[in-house]
Amino acid sequence: MKALARLLLKMAGWKVNITVPDYHKCIICVAPHTSNWDFIIGKLAYASVGRRAGFLMKDSWFVWPLGYFFRAIGGIPVSRRNKKRSLTDLIIEKFDASQELTIAITPEGTRSRTTEWHTGFLRIARDAHVRIVLGAIDYSTKQVVIEKTFRPSDDFEADMRVIKEYYRPFKGKYPDKFATE
Repeated sequence: MKALARLLLKMAGWKVNITVPDYHKCIICVAPHTSNWDFIIGKLAYASVGRRAGFLMKDSWFVWPLGYFFRAIGGIPVSRRNKKRSLTDLIIEKFDASQELTIAITPEGTRSRTTEWHTGFLRIARDAHVRIVLGAIDYSTKQVVIEKTFRPSDDFEADMRVIKEYYRPFKGKYPDKFATE
C-alpha cells in the first residue's frame, strides 16, 4: 500500500512532509476540511509513509457493502442518536483499551465554513493522555504537512486559539469554506 499511495500522490502532484514520530497512540487533528477529497488525500499521505489511522464517520455510511470497506480502512461508526454516552467518552475508553490507536479528526466537523471548531478532540487527548499531531492538507502548495505535536491544557479556549493560528496559512480545496477566525 505504501508504494501505491506514494505513486498515486506523485501522479497527482502532491508532496508529503510527515516528520512527527509514529506514536503508538495519538489523535491527528486535520484541517482545513473543505472537501471529501481531503479524506482520500489524507489517507494516501499517511499510508505513503507506512502508517495507518482510523477515522470517525456517520454510522449511516456503514451499510453493506460500504460498511465492510470503511471498517477495513479504519472507519469508526459514530451514532448521533446515542444520548446516553458522549462520543468523547467512548473514544477515551477506546484509547484506554488499545495498545495502539491513531484517529484522524477534523475539528471543524463539517466541510462548510465555520469558526466554531469542536473541542472534543482536545478533551479526548487530555483525558486519554495521548498526543495530538497537527496535520494540514494544503491545496495551494499540494502538500500534506504533519510536523507539529500538541499537548492540550485545561484551557481549551486558549488551546484552540493556538491550533487555529497554526492552521491559518493553509488553504483548503475551497478556501472560502475554511475559517480560523
